[in-house]
Amino acid sequence: MPFIAALAAFACGAIMLVALGANPFVGIEAIFDGAFGSGDRIAVTAVRATPLILVGAGIAIAFRTNVINIGGESQIIAGALLATVTALALPNLPAVVLIPLIIVAGAVGGGILGAIPGALKAYASVNEILSTIMLNLMMVQFMNYLLRGPLIDPYELQAGTRIPQTQRLSDNAALPSLAGDTRLHLGVLIAVLAAGAAYVILWRTPIGFRLRAVGHSPKAARAAGINVKRNITLALTISGSLAGIAGAILVFGSEGQRMVTDGSATGFTSSAGFNGIVAALFGGLHPLWTVPSAFLFGALLTGATQLQRVLQVPSSLAVAMNGLIVIFVISSSRVRGWLDKTLSDSKLFKEQEDSNSPHEEKSQING
Repeated sequence: MPFIAALAAFACGAIMLVALGANPFVGIEAIFDGAFGSGDRIAVTAVRATPLILVGAGIAIAFRTNVINIGGESQIIAGALLATVTALALPNLPAVVLIPLIIVAGAVGGGILGAIPGALKAYASVNEILSTIMLNLMMVQFMNYLLRGPLIDPYELQAGTRIPQTQRLSDNAALPSLAGDTRLHLGVLIAVLAAGAAYVILWRTPIGFRLRAVGHSPKAARAAGINVKRNITLALTISGSLAGIAGAILVFGSEGQRMVTDGSATGFTSSAGFNGIVAALFGGLHPLWTVPSAFLFGALLTGATQLQRVLQVPSSLAVAMNGLIVIFVISSSRVRGWLDKTLSDSKLFKEQEDSNSPHEEKSQING
């Protein structure tokens, strides 16, 4: 059903291309070529998908516990900031020590920003949608303060340009490349492994059983002796930790090897916190299915540049496509429910007919 929904969304995208006076078949070819046309473009697609995988896997854990995490942007920023501070404080550590340390720092930073709305939801009944959105706004301003003040590159102060960015970080913290001169780096592998770990946590551990039990029925979970409040907080903490790892990877997997922004959240995250929600929904809120889903959206984002170059259409068309996919995927769940109910009713009716037929035959014989 999600695949059919995606096809419907792409059909609407083709209609938009026709409305802009462009050939939709050329547009599809341009997107495919921009995303998969060469080894380097495939690497860029994988890198664009990396934060979506991590955020999406975290979203899946939160949603399975029946809490909604809209704070991926703030959690990415928090993870990036703590990882950056760690690298600035310990620049001379060897790579085998520093790289795991910055990943852990990213997880801790994001986890803290996830635990705050989780605790507010569990212990103070604060709506997690409101708290996570507010934290998004707060962390953007905190990031701007740090990158324009305490963490700003000293050269920017001397030159008077004051670009909000840190100094170049230690090369020992740079994520190593996985494929020669391409941009494919270790962060992609970390993201895929993290999605696998999220699956194991949810379906192969007692922790995951408790999280899913709370998501199915808090009252039943409480009656079974499960601490509902603690598990709600834990779900958002794990979700935030995965987003925080994405933030660390965005910094230390970048070509500039520094944290930089334009003053907005998208200037650093490229809306990965929100696009990760789309990837999770398209993946059926399953951590493993989030991986191919994120690659699809990574390809769409990467191919949008080629689409703009070839057809001279706005690159924001890819953003519109994301929105259409969300609409169709969410709508498909309603259609799936209607189909399931129809098939179930049909099966029940057939079983009743089969059970009644012997009695009818017996009455005819007696008559």
